[in-house]
Amino acid sequence: MFQVEEELKKLPPKPGVYIMRDAEDVILYVGKAINLHNRVRSYFRDNIGRGPAIDKMVSLIARFEYIVTDSELEALVLENNLIKEHSPKYNTLLKDDKTYPYIKVTVGEEYPRILFSRQMKKDKSKYFGPYTSAAAVKDTIELLNKLFLLRTCNRSLPRDIGLDRPCLNYHIKQCLAPCQGYLSKEQYRSQVAGALEFLNGNYAPILKDLDDKMRQAAERLEFEEAAKYRDLYNSVKQVSQKQKITDSDGEDKDVIAMYQDEAEAVVQVFFVRDGKLIGREHYYMTNVLGKKKPQILGDFVKQFYAGTPFIPRELMLQYGIEDAELIERWLSERRGARTYLKVPKIGYKEKLVELAAQNAKLVLSQDRERLKREEGRTIGAVKEIADLLGIERVDRMEAFDISNISGFANVGSMVVYEKGKPKRSDYRKFKIRTVSGPDDYACMKEVLTRRFLHGMEESRELEEKELDQEYGSFTRFPDLLLMDGGRGQVNIALAVLKELGIDIPVCGMVKDDNHRTRGLYYQNVELPIDTRSEGFKLITRIQDEAHRFAIEYHRSLRSKAQVQSSLDQIPGVGPARRKALMRTFKSIEEIRDASVETLAQVPEIPPHIAEQIYHFFHAN
Repeated sequence: MFQVEEELKKLPPKPGVYIMRDAEDVILYVGKAINLHNRVRSYFRDNIGRGPAIDKMVSLIARFEYIVTDSELEALVLENNLIKEHSPKYNTLLKDDKTYPYIKVTVGEEYPRILFSRQMKKDKSKYFGPYTSAAAVKDTIELLNKLFLLRTCNRSLPRDIGLDRPCLNYHIKQCLAPCQGYLSKEQYRSQVAGALEFLNGNYAPILKDLDDKMRQAAERLEFEEAAKYRDLYNSVKQVSQKQKITDSDGEDKDVIAMYQDEAEAVVQVFFVRDGKLIGREHYYMTNVLGKKKPQILGDFVKQFYAGTPFIPRELMLQYGIEDAELIERWLSERRGARTYLKVPKIGYKEKLVELAAQNAKLVLSQDRERLKREEGRTIGAVKEIADLLGIERVDRMEAFDISNISGFANVGSMVVYEKGKPKRSDYRKFKIRTVSGPDDYACMKEVLTRRFLHGMEESRELEEKELDQEYGSFTRFPDLLLMDGGRGQVNIALAVLKELGIDIPVCGMVKDDNHRTRGLYYQNVELPIDTRSEGFKLITRIQDEAHRFAIEYHRSLRSKAQVQSSLDQIPGVGPARRKALMRTFKSIEEIRDASVETLAQVPEIPPHIAEQIYHFFHAN
């Protein structure tokens, strides 16, 4: 039996981390202390104005444990790790767990590449970032590869030089093929140096070079070549203009400010790299009730920079935070160089922090409005449907649809909506096994039977294993079944459910002469529905989604069958080569339009087979 008073006496006067647990042994709170004896005992003294949230937590503490560390810095690191692992209810938590993209230049390789990375490792590569937009990073890498004609392959060079044919990028003039030894290592490194200049923000030489090449090509009347350089010039110009100068000192810094209301807090971060604002991001902090802004900001700094691989030279903060010197020392150790925490009071930097605070307030306000609208589209719409049908709750809805063309490749779809939102992880496709020909009713009967039988079998397995959690998406039965058709589809569903001994409300979507939903068919009655209501809009979205999901599945089966049947007629193309072609090209049309050279780029297709494939499609 854990005796609090006795255990308090045993606490050592040393730095460490303490963990508060409730009667169910769930972790309530994780904290650090420079003196465990004094800090933990303070929780069990008479209330000294610590706030209702902490009072509530203390009332729930059944036992505590602690871990002694050698220093307060070690305790800080351990506290962060435990909070991230357990997400205790009474700790202020960083809600977002984002990883930011970097541009990685593998300068440690003899023939470097430019890669997308979400981790900044201590290797021989150079990293640029972090950036807030993965799409922008990918666009920049694509632009750099076009500008400097760098390799994108994974070949080990110079070991593999000349061992294989050059890839497609060489043939379309987007790589200089160092894999063939077509240029020296020094020449290739010169191209990489140009890319590094670009990433460091030196755009002028590249713009001048592209402008010169564009004009020279135009003078030679090579207008297609000139257009290519013009497009590259415009792309570089666009990237250069996006770099907004924010500070003249050229340092890396993060500007951090927040806005808090009664229940939530948002922290806004401006990322400044080499004196340029490269992006901004906001983060929600939970469990903030009764906590002061400096404490929330301090919790954010500790949790955010424990997880990000890049530490800037300076953090510009809205408020002074507790343990600032300790956190500064911790960040400096992580960075490998001095990091400063500053709270600007006057001038340009103070205005930048204020701008971040205003953005945080705006985010919280806009998100409130968005969530209110979203709630109307989802939970509000679900309530409308439940009220219309007289059902207590319809948290989970499942809709089914059948797709075929003249009975070819009958397929069924199942889409799931929970609380008015699609739950795509529970979507399922069905390839019809027992029905040939265009019989939608028979197909629907098979789909529903398989769906509910599967769910019943999974539930039995759970009971046998004495497990409480969901075994699969089929174990959770819907509160409402939505059928794409009217009375006929509803009767099929009701017959299947009756046969299986399952009681679930079934509702059909009745259409008008223009195939638009005009009402709901429920319990042998057609119920009119306001076409301007959120409930009607939700039903339409579910209907469209079930239809889309079924058609996409049917289309993919048709495409595979078409490719397979065509390729089977080509001498020399067996199952392995057919699979390679289907993996490389999206459709039979793409294979038909490909040149001999492009076909030969598929590793499994030798040149003479590539010629046979080409001639098969172009014989006439």
